[in-house]
Amino acid sequence: MHPAPVDSPPRTRDPRPARASAVLAALFAVLLVAVAVRWGPLMTLDRTLARTAHRWAVADPGPTHVNRVLTDWVWDPWTMRGLCAVAVLWVVWRHDAWRLGLWVAATCALGTLIQQGLKAAVDRARPVWPDPVDSAHYAAFPSGHAMTATVVCGLVLWLLHRFGARPFVWRTACALAAVSVVGVGLTRLWLGVHWPSDVLGGWLLAALTVTVAMTAYGRLAGPSHG
Repeated sequence: MHPAPVDSPPRTRDPRPARASAVLAALFAVLLVAVAVRWGPLMTLDRTLARTAHRWAVADPGPTHVNRVLTDWVWDPWTMRGLCAVAVLWVVWRHDAWRLGLWVAATCALGTLIQQGLKAAVDRARPVWPDPVDSAHYAAFPSGHAMTATVVCGLVLWLLHRFGARPFVWRTACALAAVSVVGVGLTRLWLGVHWPSDVLGGWLLAALTVTVAMTAYGRLAGPSHG
């Protein structure tokens, strides 16, 4: 007699990305409502932290100049979008993954559209100082610099992980991404062009955008498709 064939267990989806997306969506929704209704405790905390950062920026012109260079050149949204374009070209040229490359480019573009739409909808005023050290345009919430840097860094890390980056490359990329995401947020606070909750909103919305993009692509294309 031959033993009865044993069916391989069905492949199950990892529920963690979907759970992370749900948590991020809930956190961002709470923050969005708090900003929209101008919740007192949040407004007070924003003003306190912003005033402290502005006082330091006025008192220390050297670090303020460094922050301006970082925010205007190194972590500027267009610089980060350029990095995303390089990542897309690398995926297409090196791995012939046209579908994935287009997905990443579309995610980056969609993040910008969502960010601009929310800015217009919330229409939150930026901090106003009698002695500003920098200036910025458009509404404040969420921070475009913080969101763009987080979206791009998250997408680049996703691509490196998907294509099996070497440990040294992976660790270096993670460190650079962490410095960029945190650093760009701090520059916006130091220069007095955003409230702290603007930066937090940019981080949360960006993380949500990336996790949703990763989850959706995995379901549509499968883990082995480019």
